[in-house]
Amino acid sequence: MHVAVAHYPEGAGHATRMLAVARALEARGATVSLAGGGPGKRFVDLLGYDEYVPTPVDFIGDYQEDGGLRETLTGSVPDSARRVRDFYRWLQREDPDRLVTDDMFAAMAAPLAGVPLYVCTHNAPGLYDDAVERAGAWGLTEYQLRAAREFYFPTVWPHADADPEGVTRVPPLALDADAPVVGDPDVVVVPSTYSTALEESVQRLREAGRDVLQVGGEDWEPVASTLPTLRAANLVVCPGYSTVMEAAVAGTPCLVYPFTSEQRGVARLASRATGFRTVTSPDEVVRAARNPPAPPVYENGAGRVAEAVLA
Repeated sequence: MHVAVAHYPEGAGHATRMLAVARALEARGATVSLAGGGPGKRFVDLLGYDEYVPTPVDFIGDYQEDGGLRETLTGSVPDSARRVRDFYRWLQREDPDRLVTDDMFAAMAAPLAGVPLYVCTHNAPGLYDDAVERAGAWGLTEYQLRAAREFYFPTVWPHADADPEGVTRVPPLALDADAPVVGDPDVVVVPSTYSTALEESVQRLREAGRDVLQVGGEDWEPVASTLPTLRAANLVVCPGYSTVMEAAVAGTPCLVYPFTSEQRGVARLASRATGFRTVTSPDEVVRAARNPPAPPVYENGAGRVAEAVLA
Protein backbone atom coordinates (compact mmCIF):
# COMPACT_ATOMS: atom_id res chain seq x y z
CA MET A 1 0.00 0.00 0.00
CA HIS A 2 1.19 3.51 -0.82
CA VAL A 3 0.47 6.01 1.99
CA ALA A 4 1.05 9.76 1.76
CA VAL A 5 2.08 11.34 5.08
CA ALA A 6 1.89 15.13 5.45
CA HIS A 7 2.80 17.29 8.42
CA TYR A 8 2.01 20.87 9.41
CA PRO A 9 4.90 23.37 9.00
CA GLU A 10 4.73 25.22 12.34
CA GLY A 11 7.32 23.79 14.73
CA ALA A 12 9.44 20.67 14.42
CA GLY A 13 7.09 18.53 16.50
CA HIS A 14 4.55 18.20 13.71
CA ALA A 15 7.20 16.57 11.54
CA THR A 16 8.55 14.25 14.24
CA ARG A 17 5.06 12.96 15.12
CA MET A 18 4.19 12.24 11.53
CA LEU A 19 7.63 10.74 10.89
CA ALA A 20 6.87 8.33 13.74
CA VAL A 21 3.72 7.27 11.90
CA ALA A 22 5.56 7.09 8.57
CA ARG A 23 8.23 4.79 9.99
CA ALA A 24 5.57 2.60 11.63
CA LEU A 25 3.80 2.34 8.26
CA GLU A 26 7.03 1.33 6.54
CA ALA A 27 7.71 -1.27 9.24
CA ARG A 28 4.38 -2.83 8.28
CA GLY A 29 5.19 -3.00 4.56
CA ALA A 30 3.76 0.29 3.25
CA THR A 31 5.47 2.64 0.82
CA VAL A 32 5.47 6.22 2.13
CA SER A 33 5.64 9.66 0.47
CA LEU A 34 6.28 12.67 2.71
CA ALA A 35 5.35 16.36 2.50
CA GLY A 36 5.25 19.31 4.86
CA GLY A 37 8.30 21.56 5.18
CA GLY A 38 9.00 23.96 8.03
CA PRO A 39 11.45 23.58 10.94
CA GLY A 40 10.82 19.84 11.18
CA LYS A 41 12.32 19.20 7.76
CA ARG A 42 15.73 18.81 9.38
CA PHE A 43 14.52 15.58 11.00
CA VAL A 44 13.18 14.42 7.63
CA ASP A 45 16.60 15.08 6.11
CA LEU A 46 18.52 13.41 8.96
CA LEU A 47 16.45 10.26 8.47
CA GLY A 48 17.23 10.23 4.76
CA TYR A 49 13.80 11.02 3.32
CA ASP A 50 13.02 13.24 0.36
CA GLU A 51 10.10 15.53 1.15
CA TYR A 52 7.83 17.72 -0.95
CA VAL A 53 7.64 21.26 0.49
CA PRO A 54 4.40 23.14 -0.27
CA THR A 55 3.80 26.83 0.45
CA PRO A 56 4.46 27.45 4.18
CA VAL A 57 1.84 28.94 6.51
CA ASP A 58 2.46 30.54 9.93
CA PHE A 59 -0.84 31.31 11.67
CA ILE A 60 0.72 31.55 15.14
CA GLY A 61 3.40 33.98 13.98
CA ASP A 62 0.96 36.15 12.04
CA TYR A 63 -1.80 36.20 14.66
CA GLN A 64 0.02 36.16 17.99
CA GLU A 65 3.29 37.89 17.11
CA ASP A 66 2.96 40.12 14.05
CA GLY A 67 -0.21 42.09 14.53
CA GLY A 68 -3.28 39.91 14.78
CA LEU A 69 -6.09 39.68 12.26
CA ARG A 70 -4.60 42.10 9.70
CA GLU A 71 -1.40 40.09 9.28
CA THR A 72 -3.39 36.87 9.29
CA LEU A 73 -5.72 38.05 6.54
CA THR A 74 -2.89 39.37 4.35
CA GLY A 75 -0.38 36.61 5.08
CA SER A 76 -1.68 33.29 6.34
CA VAL A 77 -5.01 33.31 4.50
CA PRO A 78 -3.65 33.62 0.93
CA ASP A 79 -0.79 31.27 1.83
CA SER A 80 -3.39 28.77 3.02
CA ALA A 81 -5.05 28.68 -0.39
CA ARG A 82 -1.67 28.15 -2.04
CA ARG A 83 -0.83 25.32 0.35
CA VAL A 84 -4.13 23.53 -0.41
CA ARG A 85 -3.39 23.91 -4.14
CA ASP A 86 0.14 22.57 -3.68
CA PHE A 87 -1.06 19.55 -1.69
CA TYR A 88 -3.74 18.82 -4.29
CA ARG A 89 -1.16 18.76 -7.07
CA TRP A 90 1.21 16.62 -4.98
CA LEU A 91 -1.51 14.08 -4.21
CA GLN A 92 -2.43 13.89 -7.87
CA ARG A 93 1.20 13.17 -8.78
CA GLU A 94 1.75 10.62 -6.01
CA ASP A 95 -1.66 8.93 -6.37
CA PRO A 96 -1.53 7.29 -2.90
CA ASP A 97 -4.02 4.81 -1.45
CA ARG A 98 -4.30 6.83 1.78
CA LEU A 99 -3.32 10.18 3.26
CA VAL A 100 -2.60 10.47 6.98
CA THR A 101 -1.91 13.99 8.19
CA ASP A 102 -1.98 16.57 10.97
CA ASP A 103 -2.02 19.36 8.36
CA MET A 104 -5.37 21.08 7.86
CA PHE A 105 -4.51 22.06 4.29
CA ALA A 106 -3.58 18.53 3.28
CA ALA A 107 -6.87 17.46 4.84
CA MET A 108 -8.68 19.95 2.62
CA ALA A 109 -6.81 18.80 -0.48
CA ALA A 110 -7.43 15.06 0.01
CA PRO A 111 -11.15 15.00 -0.89
CA LEU A 112 -10.45 17.22 -3.92
CA ALA A 113 -7.84 14.73 -5.09
CA GLY A 114 -10.03 11.73 -4.29
CA VAL A 115 -7.65 10.32 -1.67
CA PRO A 116 -9.05 8.63 1.49
CA LEU A 117 -8.20 10.86 4.46
CA TYR A 118 -7.01 9.90 7.95
CA VAL A 119 -6.43 12.76 10.40
CA CYS A 120 -4.00 12.49 13.30
CA THR A 121 -3.87 15.59 15.51
CA HIS A 122 -4.47 16.88 19.03
CA ASN A 123 -5.74 20.27 17.87
CA ALA A 124 -9.15 20.97 19.39
CA PRO A 125 -11.21 24.08 20.25
CA GLY A 126 -11.09 23.25 23.97
CA LEU A 127 -7.37 24.04 24.06
CA TYR A 128 -7.87 27.73 23.28
CA ASP A 129 -8.94 30.65 25.45
CA ASP A 130 -8.79 33.16 22.59
CA ALA A 131 -12.20 33.40 20.89
CA VAL A 132 -10.84 33.69 17.34
CA GLU A 133 -8.50 30.72 17.75
CA ARG A 134 -11.23 28.67 19.41
CA ALA A 135 -13.65 29.39 16.57
CA GLY A 136 -11.06 28.48 13.96
CA ALA A 137 -10.21 25.21 15.74
CA TRP A 138 -13.90 24.37 16.06
CA GLY A 139 -14.54 24.84 12.34
CA LEU A 140 -11.46 22.84 11.41
CA THR A 141 -12.29 20.00 13.81
CA GLU A 142 -15.85 19.74 12.53
CA TYR A 143 -14.62 19.63 8.94
CA GLN A 144 -12.00 16.96 9.65
CA LEU A 145 -14.45 14.79 11.57
CA ARG A 146 -16.72 14.78 8.52
CA ALA A 147 -14.05 14.47 5.83
CA ALA A 148 -11.82 11.84 7.42
CA ARG A 149 -12.44 8.11 7.57
CA GLU A 150 -10.87 8.24 11.03
CA PHE A 151 -9.70 11.03 13.35
CA TYR A 152 -6.90 9.86 15.67
CA PHE A 153 -6.40 11.97 18.80
CA PRO A 154 -3.01 11.30 20.49
CA THR A 155 -3.04 12.30 24.14
CA VAL A 156 -1.63 11.66 27.61
CA TRP A 157 -4.44 13.15 29.66
CA PRO A 158 -7.59 11.38 30.87
CA HIS A 159 -10.77 12.02 28.91
CA ALA A 160 -11.64 15.71 29.25
CA ASP A 161 -14.46 18.03 28.23
CA ALA A 162 -11.94 19.71 25.91
CA ASP A 163 -11.62 16.53 23.83
CA PRO A 164 -13.70 16.59 20.62
CA GLU A 165 -16.56 14.14 20.33
CA GLY A 166 -16.16 11.45 17.70
CA VAL A 167 -12.36 11.14 17.73
CA THR A 168 -10.40 7.94 18.35
CA ARG A 169 -8.05 8.42 21.29
CA VAL A 170 -4.60 6.87 20.82
CA PRO A 171 -1.42 6.89 22.95
CA PRO A 172 1.16 9.67 22.45
CA LEU A 173 3.31 9.70 19.33
CA ALA A 174 7.10 9.93 19.44
CA LEU A 175 9.81 9.53 16.81
CA ASP A 176 11.83 6.57 18.08
CA ALA A 177 14.77 6.35 15.66
CA ASP A 178 18.32 5.10 16.06
CA ALA A 179 20.16 8.11 17.45
CA PRO A 180 22.89 8.73 20.04
CA VAL A 181 22.29 10.17 23.49
CA VAL A 182 23.61 13.72 23.46
CA GLY A 183 25.92 14.33 26.42
CA ASP A 184 25.13 13.05 29.91
CA PRO A 185 21.81 14.80 30.48
CA ASP A 186 20.31 15.64 33.87
CA VAL A 187 17.72 18.22 32.79
CA VAL A 188 16.84 18.53 29.09
CA VAL A 189 15.18 21.79 28.06
CA VAL A 190 13.36 21.69 24.72
CA PRO A 191 12.31 25.20 23.59
CA SER A 192 9.87 25.97 20.81
CA THR A 193 9.76 28.74 18.24
CA TYR A 194 7.72 30.87 20.66
CA SER A 195 9.50 30.17 23.97
CA THR A 196 12.62 32.34 24.09
CA ALA A 197 11.83 33.14 27.74
CA LEU A 198 13.03 29.63 28.62
CA GLU A 199 16.60 30.98 28.47
CA GLU A 200 16.20 32.45 31.97
CA SER A 201 14.99 29.09 33.28
CA VAL A 202 18.08 27.41 31.82
CA GLN A 203 20.33 29.91 33.59
CA ARG A 204 18.52 29.59 36.89
CA LEU A 205 18.68 25.78 36.79
CA ARG A 206 22.42 25.92 36.17
CA GLU A 207 22.86 28.35 39.04
CA ALA A 208 21.01 25.83 41.22
CA GLY A 209 23.61 23.21 40.33
CA ARG A 210 21.69 21.27 37.68
CA ASP A 211 23.40 19.98 34.54
CA VAL A 212 21.20 21.39 31.77
CA LEU A 213 21.24 20.33 28.12
CA GLN A 214 19.29 22.71 25.88
CA VAL A 215 18.08 21.33 22.58
CA GLY A 216 19.41 23.69 19.93
CA GLY A 217 21.87 25.26 22.39
CA GLU A 218 25.66 25.46 22.21
CA ASP A 219 26.18 21.89 23.47
CA TRP A 220 23.50 20.36 21.27
CA GLU A 221 24.45 18.05 18.42
CA PRO A 222 21.86 17.46 15.66
CA VAL A 223 20.38 13.98 15.94
CA ALA A 224 17.65 12.16 14.03
CA SER A 225 15.59 11.65 17.19
CA THR A 226 15.65 13.31 20.62
CA LEU A 227 13.86 10.39 22.29
CA PRO A 228 17.04 8.52 23.38
CA THR A 229 18.32 11.72 25.03
CA LEU A 230 15.00 12.32 26.79
CA ARG A 231 15.02 8.72 28.04
CA ALA A 232 18.48 9.24 29.55
CA ALA A 233 17.49 12.46 31.35
CA ASN A 234 16.09 12.87 34.85
CA LEU A 235 13.77 15.73 33.90
CA VAL A 236 12.38 17.44 30.81
CA VAL A 237 11.30 21.09 30.63
CA CYS A 238 9.32 22.14 27.56
CA PRO A 239 6.57 24.54 26.46
CA GLY A 240 4.30 22.43 24.32
CA TYR A 241 2.60 19.34 23.05
CA SER A 242 5.27 17.62 20.98
CA THR A 243 7.82 17.23 23.75
CA VAL A 244 5.07 16.36 26.23
CA MET A 245 4.29 13.38 23.99
CA GLU A 246 7.96 12.43 23.70
CA ALA A 247 8.53 12.72 27.46
CA ALA A 248 5.52 10.45 28.00
CA VAL A 249 6.96 7.76 25.71
CA ALA A 250 10.45 8.28 27.17
CA GLY A 251 9.11 7.79 30.70
CA THR A 252 10.78 10.99 31.95
CA PRO A 253 9.05 13.48 34.30
CA CYS A 254 8.16 16.71 32.53
CA LEU A 255 7.59 20.34 33.53
CA VAL A 256 5.39 22.13 31.00
CA TYR A 257 6.10 25.88 30.70
CA PRO A 258 3.56 27.19 28.13
CA PHE A 259 3.74 30.44 26.16
CA THR A 260 1.07 30.35 23.43
CA SER A 261 -2.68 29.92 23.83
CA GLU A 262 -2.58 26.34 22.53
CA GLN A 263 0.37 25.48 24.79
CA ARG A 264 -1.51 26.76 27.84
CA GLY A 265 -4.42 24.50 26.93
CA VAL A 266 -2.13 21.47 26.56
CA ALA A 267 -0.41 22.26 29.88
CA ARG A 268 -3.75 22.56 31.65
CA LEU A 269 -4.81 19.11 30.47
CA ALA A 270 -1.42 17.36 30.68
CA SER A 271 -1.11 18.37 34.33
CA ARG A 272 -3.99 16.00 35.04
CA ALA A 273 -1.81 13.07 33.92
CA THR A 274 0.91 11.30 35.88
CA GLY A 275 4.35 12.60 35.01
CA PHE A 276 3.52 16.23 34.19
CA ARG A 277 3.31 19.55 36.02
CA THR A 278 2.65 23.08 34.76
CA VAL A 279 5.09 25.88 35.64
CA THR A 280 4.75 29.53 34.71
CA SER A 281 7.99 31.20 35.81
CA PRO A 282 11.71 30.44 36.17
CA ASP A 283 11.26 30.36 39.96
CA GLU A 284 8.63 27.66 39.60
CA VAL A 285 10.89 25.70 37.24
CA VAL A 286 13.71 25.63 39.81
CA ARG A 287 11.40 24.69 42.68
CA ALA A 288 9.60 21.97 40.73
CA ALA A 289 12.92 20.53 39.50
CA ARG A 290 13.82 19.77 43.12
CA ASN A 291 10.66 17.70 43.53
CA PRO A 292 9.58 16.54 40.06
CA PRO A 293 6.45 14.54 39.27
CA ALA A 294 6.51 10.75 39.11
CA PRO A 295 7.73 9.23 35.82
CA PRO A 296 5.01 8.79 33.16
CA VAL A 297 4.31 5.36 31.64
CA TYR A 298 2.91 5.31 28.10
CA GLU A 299 3.30 3.20 24.97
CA ASN A 300 4.16 4.80 21.65
CA GLY A 301 0.93 5.18 19.68
CA ALA A 302 2.59 5.33 16.23
CA GLY A 303 2.17 1.61 15.64
CA ARG A 304 -1.47 1.71 16.61
CA VAL A 305 -2.15 4.56 14.14
CA ALA A 306 -0.24 2.78 11.35
CA GLU A 307 -2.12 -0.49 11.86
CA ALA A 308 -5.46 1.30 11.84
CA VAL A 309 -4.66 3.27 8.68
CA LEU A 310 -3.51 0.15 6.83
CA ALA A 311 -6.52 -1.83 7.99
